[in-house]
Amino acid sequence: MKKFSGGMLTAIAAFGVVVGTTYLHGRMTDRWTGQNVAAELQQAAELLEKRFPKHCGDWEVAEELDSSPEELKRAGAVGHISRSYVNARSKAQLSAFVVCATPHDASGHTPDRCYPGAGFEIAETEHRQTVPLADGRNAEVFTGTFRKGGQTLRVFWTYSLEDKWVAPQIARIELANARAVYKVYVIIDESTLPPGVGAKVCAEFLADVLTQFDAALKEPNPASPPGV
Repeated sequence: MKKFSGGMLTAIAAFGVVVGTTYLHGRMTDRWTGQNVAAELQQAAELLEKRFPKHCGDWEVAEELDSSPEELKRAGAVGHISRSYVNARSKAQLSAFVVCATPHDASGHTPDRCYPGAGFEIAETEHRQTVPLADGRNAEVFTGTFRKGGQTLRVFWTYSLEDKWVAPQIARIELANARAVYKVYVIIDESTLPPGVGAKVCAEFLADVLTQFDAALKEPNPASPPGV
């Protein structure tokens, strides 16, 4: 049997790592599926922009917000919405930013990375919690706070996975088999709010908006992709 030198064995092992890593990356970015992922992703993006609720419960859109091209590129957004909402009863205000992207792109652009890059410090480390939805299901979400100067922002974020909303520990792996992912951010300025109020308001908004968005996605649409 032919013997290999130590250097050759090292090279073979390194090649195996490269091949394995390339395959895993291909799985996570849908490179090897042989399906028209781009078309499905575009259809999912169009559904987001057409069907994400402008009115839900006591909430209604106050303003359509601009998003910078650089921000959308970093998020890998194929489709997106960015809006501020106001509660007609309590007058509470918050904003929602939602993107449709591949699992690879959606999982890479998270608040704990982008807010410090914008000069914020992490005030409350992200943690997972459960939000009861209006239809009786539960949504998993992440939440944390970010502070700069005298401003403190609370952010909630969650990912769609089939008919669930999840907060995965390793998003790129747990979302890898999805064709398209919706990622929802909800942001509220807590700077002048009593403790706990911002989190409560965001949870109440998510309870309504995620329920209504899921219902809207199930409405008949011949162009809708399966299993978004």
